[in-house]
Amino acid sequence: MSYQVDLTNCDREPIHIPGKIQSHGFLIAVNSKSYDISYISQNIESYTGVNAVGLLGKNIIELEEQLAIASDTASLQQLLNLAKGSKSSDTINPLAIDVKGTNYNLIISHSVNDLVLEFEPTKSDLGYDIQKTIGRSVAEILSGKNLSILLQNAAFEIKKIINYDRVMIYKFNEDGHGEVTAEVKNDDLEPFLGLHYPASDIPKQARELYKINLTRIIADVNSESSAIITYEEGAAPLDLTHSVLRAVSPIHIQYLKNMGVGSSFSISLIAHGELWGLIACHNYSPRFIHYKSRDASKLIGQILSSALEYRQDEEDSAKLHELGEAANAIADYIKKDTDFTFALTRNKVTLKDVTTATGVALIYDGEITTIGQTPTDEQITDIVEWLKVNMVDTVYSTHRFPGIFPAAQQYADAASGILACSLSRELGEMIIWFKPEQIKSINWAGNPEKPVEVTADGLLQLSPRKSFESWTQIVKNTSEKWKHDEITAVLKVREDIIYAINRKANEIRILNERLQLAYDELDTFSYTISHDLRTPLSSIKNYSELLLASNKSLDDSAKKMLDRIIKGTDKMHMLIKEILHYSRVGRTEIEAAPIDMGLLLNEIKREVLSALNPENIEFTIGDTPGIEGDSVMITQVFTNLINNAVKYSSKSTPSKVKIEGIVRNNEIVYSVSDNGVGIDVNYYNRVFELFKRMDNALEFEGTGVGLAIVKRIVEKHKARIWFESKLGFGTVFYISFKIS
Repeated sequence: MSYQVDLTNCDREPIHIPGKIQSHGFLIAVNSKSYDISYISQNIESYTGVNAVGLLGKNIIELEEQLAIASDTASLQQLLNLAKGSKSSDTINPLAIDVKGTNYNLIISHSVNDLVLEFEPTKSDLGYDIQKTIGRSVAEILSGKNLSILLQNAAFEIKKIINYDRVMIYKFNEDGHGEVTAEVKNDDLEPFLGLHYPASDIPKQARELYKINLTRIIADVNSESSAIITYEEGAAPLDLTHSVLRAVSPIHIQYLKNMGVGSSFSISLIAHGELWGLIACHNYSPRFIHYKSRDASKLIGQILSSALEYRQDEEDSAKLHELGEAANAIADYIKKDTDFTFALTRNKVTLKDVTTATGVALIYDGEITTIGQTPTDEQITDIVEWLKVNMVDTVYSTHRFPGIFPAAQQYADAASGILACSLSRELGEMIIWFKPEQIKSINWAGNPEKPVEVTADGLLQLSPRKSFESWTQIVKNTSEKWKHDEITAVLKVREDIIYAINRKANEIRILNERLQLAYDELDTFSYTISHDLRTPLSSIKNYSELLLASNKSLDDSAKKMLDRIIKGTDKMHMLIKEILHYSRVGRTEIEAAPIDMGLLLNEIKREVLSALNPENIEFTIGDTPGIEGDSVMITQVFTNLINNAVKYSSKSTPSKVKIEGIVRNNEIVYSVSDNGVGIDVNYYNRVFELFKRMDNALEFEGTGVGLAIVKRIVEKHKARIWFESKLGFGTVFYISFKIS
């Protein structure tokens, strides 16, 4: 059967049915049911003196007689029975066979309806048995501490074992092209280390066969292949998928000749079930390695495959752990902070740390927040619009973005690679990570474009490269590729954010319902207490004070009772005042102006210390950067927080209170800290609610309104407030004001 390889079918060349075998052995195929000879290689006559055509159709018993086949273990028929009953012949191959007084290795394999018998010489050009040296070599190979050293050790040890002129570790990249990652060679040869080879040099169907046949020898590229014949006219060519003698594609033979190679030997490297690469060995003169030595080499390849898989997984796990830790930190931040933008972009660990990106953009709640090297906000908006249309799944990634979205060529230095995850398709909310352009030189072994020749009938036919001089290709508009670990970390972060957003949305819905009800009740209540409670309370207090002052006959018990009434009315007055303040905050317009925080905080300090008169207190005011806000409202905020800090730390020895402000990025953050009773974690979500007081705070005077007022004022200033606290150790309240 003739099959011409051209530009349209290079990847479909049927290399598993070449109709020929290499000439360093001969082949016989028998029907797996009748054991009659169905195919035979013509070169059997040069090995045995028996005519090939004359054997076609004969039974294996007659073949055994004509060739005087002898085995120390069993007859040929018994060996075939054993092979037919096995799913794989690896357990019985090779079989020592004597054919007319010459020793051969018999290798049996399955082929559709036939059993294939291949006879190879037992002698090897190596002159020694690889199996005797394999243990020491494997130990040397595995001594490599990382993947790079492991591969270099492997190349060195295999060259010592098979003594080929050049041994390379050849790794396949994602697009199928290969790269020489390790090499050991004779000193007189030019190096191939670091060179890349196009995918068409080892096409897809060849790579699939390398996954099945873990070793492959081409003993002599200049020898003539021997045709396989059959007695059935029009019969399909014999499938040689599992054959060890299978002839080589003419294109590949010419390719090796052009390189000056006389013999080649390869060992497959498999990782996670896929062809990771090859141990590619070149000799510049013919060299045959017999089956047992090739089998020992296969074992080395299998051990190396397991080792590189483990080492690669180990290195990947370390990186995955690092990215996972960043993702976990992000998850903790969004649990503690209701401001997602701050939680994701303003902490020690940010969204950028979840990948190896150089920049990230968060598009959330109508704003774009960026970290690191990114396109402009306008360009990011264009990217978001493009992603809305082209992003099919929740995650999208590419390392060649300018080639897909031409407008990105203007900012390829910042965004040649993007990794995006959607938070809300309806709102266009998402996170986009960016990797910069990585202009790189790829050194090919010759021009990677396979040359073509025009045949006599006008067809464009592929021709192997004749020049293997290093050919440099400059690759632009691409970034470093996104790794699986990065995408895994992004998916985890997305899941945590979506959960937090949903939780927050539900909390907001409940709070809105409560707030609306509270507003309605507060309006009514405020009116009532303003008009109906103040007058009688004042009367009660006044009469009590009058009785206490004018009635000299009152005993101690009566005086104590009047004191309690007076204090009770004072507390009621304070509560009414606080509630009215809370009610007014929502209705009062802010009169913003620059505030001298140093002056304000020192005045509040004097007032609070004078009112509470604490004992043994260490009160510190640090840096006090100025802010803009309503002076009356801001005074109320800090008075409340400082008052609480002094009050709740009063039982500590000494009591410690500290206030300071820091400027970071585009905000000013003030903190008010104490070493007081702290807040139970079970109350965290109730701290700013109206009338809510902690169990451990009941012994301290208070109304449960102050922090609710603080939060309303802070939010009215478009600022934010949060806290950190540990029961028994103290509390820190933070207020962040944006710098306008």
